[in-house]
Amino acid sequence: MTRPPKSPNTKPSPEGDRIAKVLSRAGVASRREAERMIAAGEVAVNGKVIDSPALNVSPKDRITVNGQPLAPPEPPRLWLYYKPEGLVTSAADEKGRDTVFDHLPEDMPRVMSVGRLDLNSEGLLLLTNDGELKRRLELPSTGWLRKYRVRVKGNPTDPDLEPLRQGITVEGERFQPMQVALDRHQGANAWLTIGLREGKNREIRRAMAAIGLTVNRLIRVSYGPFRLNELQPGEVEEVRPRVLRDQLGFAPELFAATDAAPAKPGARKPAAPARPAKPAPRGEGPARPARGPKSDTPAPRTERGRSTATQSAKPAPRGTLADAASPRSSKPATQRPTKPAPRGTLADAPAPRPSKPAPRGSAKPKLQPSRNQPSAAAGKPRPSAPTGGKPRRPPRG
Repeated sequence: MTRPPKSPNTKPSPEGDRIAKVLSRAGVASRREAERMIAAGEVAVNGKVIDSPALNVSPKDRITVNGQPLAPPEPPRLWLYYKPEGLVTSAADEKGRDTVFDHLPEDMPRVMSVGRLDLNSEGLLLLTNDGELKRRLELPSTGWLRKYRVRVKGNPTDPDLEPLRQGITVEGERFQPMQVALDRHQGANAWLTIGLREGKNREIRRAMAAIGLTVNRLIRVSYGPFRLNELQPGEVEEVRPRVLRDQLGFAPELFAATDAAPAKPGARKPAAPARPAKPAPRGEGPARPARGPKSDTPAPRTERGRSTATQSAKPAPRGTLADAASPRSSKPATQRPTKPAPRGTLADAPAPRPSKPAPRGSAKPKLQPSRNQPSAAAGKPRPSAPTGGKPRRPPRG
């Protein structure tokens, strides 16, 4: 017998998402709380108050909550929280006990927990502002490994833990095989590392009790790729949007508002050192003071005690500044191969107009003093040096 074909007049599923889901994504409340707000008449769509959550809305619809327009949905965010022992993982507790959300920082937005941790358990708890992300991370199909450090009373051996590795049934409920490693014994206790891929109610405690062990401390240290690391009890750390996008494969446009991290005040680049001013040629203008030409920027000192400005200056012709003192130096200047002209032979002669400075290493220009000029050292005429020859060295002393 064949089934009759479906009627072509079958209504297609309405577009958009349920109103409670949209309110949850916008950070108004959880889905259950949003349904309560709808039943109380606090939500309106396109100007009409609704009283049932069985309504799909699209981005074109105008939604208001208590007369205020609904804010656009925030980008998905995820926080790592070290849950201390003794807090309840729920928004409200019927017994009046402290909850996780009572101890979160005040500047955090409304968040939901991904899964739960028992009252007496501690460690990593994921928090998110996105209901869809919460549901996705809690699904067993995600297959993320959750690791726990467990301290049990007793001294178990590897054969005692083998039933947990094979899978165990407790009170008619089948637990999947666990990853169990015996770390060490500590007095009357033992530390274990246990890995799960599902999160049933009190699963580890019930499984340990089934093999005769009592759990006296339980710490969750990782949830998939997210780890507790150095977090201390009560501390919160937000996962970077790029890490969340890479790990979960969300569309990049969801993180457009948060992907760009705030610019950090970087260190200023060091200013380029000012170049020392070029010294003027020694042959130009009248003789300057003994320290030579000044520049706006002090010239750096070198290992020989002379400035780079002095070293880089080209030598001027001898005789133009014969009476000017050389710059001070920490070491005496080395004797040049060419002997200087006798001091005093050009004392009264006017300085000739200098030509271009000779390049370093070339022969120095020869000076021809006037004939029969009295010598300052001997006090009597001294014959001048022959043309083209080297000037005589003045007598010492």
